[in-house]
Amino acid sequence: MNISNETKVGALTAIAITLLILGYNFIRGKTLFKTGHYIFAKYKDTKQIMVSNPVYVNGFQVGAVFEIENTDKNLSDILVTIKLKDYYMIPDNSVAVIRESMLGTPSIDIKLGTSAKGMLTGDTIATVSEPGMLGEVTSKIEPVADQLKQTLKSLDAVLKNINGVFDPTTKGNLQTVIANMNSTTASLLGSSASIEKMLNEQSGSITQSLNNVNSFTKNLSANNEKLSKTMSNIEKTSEQFSEADIKGSITQFKSAIEKLNNVLTKVDSKDGSLGKLLNDKTLYDNLNNSVHSANILLDDLRVHPKRYVNISVFGKKDKSGPLMAPISDSTKIPQQ
Repeated sequence: MNISNETKVGALTAIAITLLILGYNFIRGKTLFKTGHYIFAKYKDTKQIMVSNPVYVNGFQVGAVFEIENTDKNLSDILVTIKLKDYYMIPDNSVAVIRESMLGTPSIDIKLGTSAKGMLTGDTIATVSEPGMLGEVTSKIEPVADQLKQTLKSLDAVLKNINGVFDPTTKGNLQTVIANMNSTTASLLGSSASIEKMLNEQSGSITQSLNNVNSFTKNLSANNEKLSKTMSNIEKTSEQFSEADIKGSITQFKSAIEKLNNVLTKVDSKDGSLGKLLNDKTLYDNLNNSVHSANILLDDLRVHPKRYVNISVFGKKDKSGPLMAPISDSTKIPQQ
């Protein structure tokens, strides 16, 4: 039987296409015939997982995504078929989580459970939706963004209120206040310069005062021994003064004052001689009369000495009468 060249070319082409399809699927980890160990996982969101994406357990690749299909027209559940390279003891309470990658393709990470019963081919593994790194960042940024929006709204309201308050008159007043502040600042600068100049002029006096203080302190240091002796003498004097019998001296002084008071009381009394001498008017009159008589006698003796002493050789005896009153140039007697 002769086969035409066209038939041979067609057959070779079909075989080549078949081998190409098989090789492509083999490279992707997918075979035309569903053989081996398979488990299923249902997700609400596959997060752009694709066929041939790896499946890991504790960081070790145990298989790949074999097929992705929807179970209903609403796409509420998406069934992902996982083909394992071999049979692995995966507890039936394990969980399959889709891990997103910012730099690579997403993958499925199986978190092993604690059950002693392993999953069989055709079982469905439980799934959990996790936000991933990008989702966590987004979830943390979204509240901040909301707060920022609220803050911007509040700031916008405040700025509107400020624009409403700052009418042309208020703006003019503010400009005037700012101009006054500039003028005040210039005045303060001038005052500072004046104070600095004054301090420069007075620097000589200040330096001289400091020198005087230094000299005074040097003198104190040089006379420290003398000052110590003086303080020691003062301390000794204070001790002697504290040891003196001040209380006894005060008691004696009080006793002397009492005795003096008693003497003065007796002097003031009319019972004693000195009291009578001071207080009796009769004694005063008698003494006054005695003085008066003594003055008369002395004047008479001075005027008529011959009456009392008669020593005469040639003269005669003075026969004039005695004086009855003192001569006018004699000491006058105080009048009562």
